[in-house]
Amino acid sequence: MKRNTLPIKTIVAVGIGSAVFMILGRFGSIPTGIPNTNIETAYAFLALMALLYGPLAGFLIGLIGHGLKDIIFYGSPWISWVIASAIMGFIIGVGCKKIKINEGIFGKKQIIVFNIVQIISNIVAWGLVAPSLDILIYAEPSNKVFLQGIIGGTSNTITVGILGTILIINYAKTRTQKGSLDKEY
Repeated sequence: MKRNTLPIKTIVAVGIGSAVFMILGRFGSIPTGIPNTNIETAYAFLALMALLYGPLAGFLIGLIGHGLKDIIFYGSPWISWVIASAIMGFIIGVGCKKIKINEGIFGKKQIIVFNIVQIISNIVAWGLVAPSLDILIYAEPSNKVFLQGIIGGTSNTITVGILGTILIINYAKTRTQKGSLDKEY
């Protein structure tokens, strides 16, 4: 009887990825001037991890990493935004499944697909999930949470679009492309 379990490398990636997300979320963020809304470098890293290890790892890294950041640095998690981070990691992992950066492939076509997917993930996470859950869970005023979502989602889209793309391009360059090695006679 075979169990559906995560591969060990995915479990390790989730652990390390969550820790790195937490650290970047705390020390790699820039305030926007909107309360509790920052420009976050952690989402560029989350995108890389979702591409490397898939949607479940992306979901768990967003969930655990954001949750830990909130607990350690603020005392308790802001559940709506923790869930939004998880959703973002999941969507990037699902939408970019065919991008094989481990095979050294991340050209113009993959960059375009990646950025379309990450834009969609930011719209869903920060334009819909986070504000809706803020209203449902915390009874926050809708004008406040949708403004935070728009600012957060826009800054995350730009950050992932620039830093994430650069990070993924450079990672892909470290991988050997299939068929790129020729046998010399």
